[in-house]
Amino acid sequence: MNLTVSLRGTREVRKNYQIFRLTGLFDAFSEPNFRKVLNSGLDEGPEHIILDLSHIDFIDSSGIGALVQIDKKAKTAGGSLQIVSNARVTQTVKLVRLENYLTLKPSLEEALATFKKD
Repeated sequence: MNLTVSLRGTREVRKNYQIFRLTGLFDAFSEPNFRKVLNSGLDEGPEHIILDLSHIDFIDSSGIGALVQIDKKAKTAGGSLQIVSNARVTQTVKLVRLENYLTLKPSLEEALATFKKD
């Protein structure tokens, strides 16, 4: 799925969760398409989302705002949002003091472990 020239990704749907893997730049330019794609994915279900941002090169406040909005929508739908992070994403999330609000995981395996317990 091409969100923009600078942000690309894939979507994988499993029984009770879906994984979005993104690469590139997550900024004001790519945020509107990201939001549209993720909202559509949430509407289709399942409502548990793993967002793999481990290959993101850059994220700005627009990207962080979109993460908060998607997190709220997932929780409202009875689901969850887990973000597989990298150092750049984690640093940006901490900079705006949202590390206690957004669920950051260091690896896809740790995010998937949440569902393997079920």
